[in-house]
Amino acid sequence: MSGDLATYEEARDWLYSLKNQGSTYGIERMELFAKRLGNPQHSYPVIHVAGTNGKGSTAAMLESIFRAHGYRTGLSTSPHLVRQGERIQVDRKILDESKILEYTRYLKTVGEEIGRETPDLHPSFFEFMTGMALLHFQKEAVDVAIVEVGLGGRLDATNVVDPEVSVITSIGLDHCEILGKTHELIAREKGGIIKPGRPVVIGALPTEAEAVIRELCDERGCDLTRISDRYGEGREPYPETNLAGGYQRLNAAIAVTVAEMVQQRFNLEPALCRSALKQVSWPGRWEVRQLKRRQIIFDVSHNAEGARWLEDNLSILCGGGAPAPDVVMGVMGEYRAKALIPVVARYARSITFVIPRQSRSASFEELERWVPDDFAGSIGRGTVAELFPSKGICSLDVPSDHPIVVTGSIYLIGEIWERFLEDTPVGQGVLQDF
Repeated sequence: MSGDLATYEEARDWLYSLKNQGSTYGIERMELFAKRLGNPQHSYPVIHVAGTNGKGSTAAMLESIFRAHGYRTGLSTSPHLVRQGERIQVDRKILDESKILEYTRYLKTVGEEIGRETPDLHPSFFEFMTGMALLHFQKEAVDVAIVEVGLGGRLDATNVVDPEVSVITSIGLDHCEILGKTHELIAREKGGIIKPGRPVVIGALPTEAEAVIRELCDERGCDLTRISDRYGEGREPYPETNLAGGYQRLNAAIAVTVAEMVQQRFNLEPALCRSALKQVSWPGRWEVRQLKRRQIIFDVSHNAEGARWLEDNLSILCGGGAPAPDVVMGVMGEYRAKALIPVVARYARSITFVIPRQSRSASFEELERWVPDDFAGSIGRGTVAELFPSKGICSLDVPSDHPIVVTGSIYLIGEIWERFLEDTPVGQGVLQDF
């Protein structure tokens, strides 16, 4: 046990320092790291969830289903909104800072040993967090772990698991600089989680992406189930969930279909599966809250596919002549701004742009470039500190029937929530963009 990390803050800062070492997208380091940890991921059944959008929501729905049946659940997701421990949960209890310190001390000694032998194989931050999750689930003796892919699939650190079911919720054009610039190339990367002989469940994928997944399943001897095979092409038969938005019913259909795949092993009851979908907690997805004088809605929408679902929600919000929202938004990269801002402009009364504290954030100029020329509302610039000066306070909270919608990057929502929901700054946002 390494004793050179005395506090959680020291552990956090040490983990942050790994960013400066750089990292190579690949699986070799994680395979070695997991082996040195004793391959804890083989101690419990795993559901592995990939996808451009919807993977976190689907993972949360699956967790709710298993926990409703009395199973002890592990949930591994990324990134976090406010607290690092959100990434690693057992029975939806986040890993607290004292445990993160304890695990980091141990994992640091293992990583340093690897680094001394082969410097290029020293684990990255995300690999440390993946190793921590896999180890924590073993120590807590979970009955099942739902593990969300970080990026892609084939070379993602989580791909050391051997899942009961591999899930691909959706495929869209995002992270193209790493995963490829076509649906086919991205499908091949995400399809890398498909393991020989293990069943695969997919959501509604582009035709060319589905063809790639089908080819991979044929090569690896996997049964492939599409949610359209179970529910048809329309949304009406999809299961209902307490999470808002039509796309969440699509995710619910995926979760129920996965439950059907493992029904015999876990003795899952269809009625209880569906009722569990009404008890899902997944913050920041069209989440409605009430300020003193007006309504505020937080919604993570960070890419072109997400823009489609954001438009669905905005059209419902503004339906029947309802007051148009005042929108606060910021995104990572101009290509995401290009997809999201024209959608927002169709419904917003005003748009206030903010820049999240991340190196990849789109600038004010990049954001404003994509406001349509015919947008009649006002356009402003602001900061998170100005708009959300203290806990429970928003400077836009003036008497109004017009709701506030805060949308865009998950990092923006997390940064706002740290000020809006916490008594004092948590200081764990520096670890979000990993």
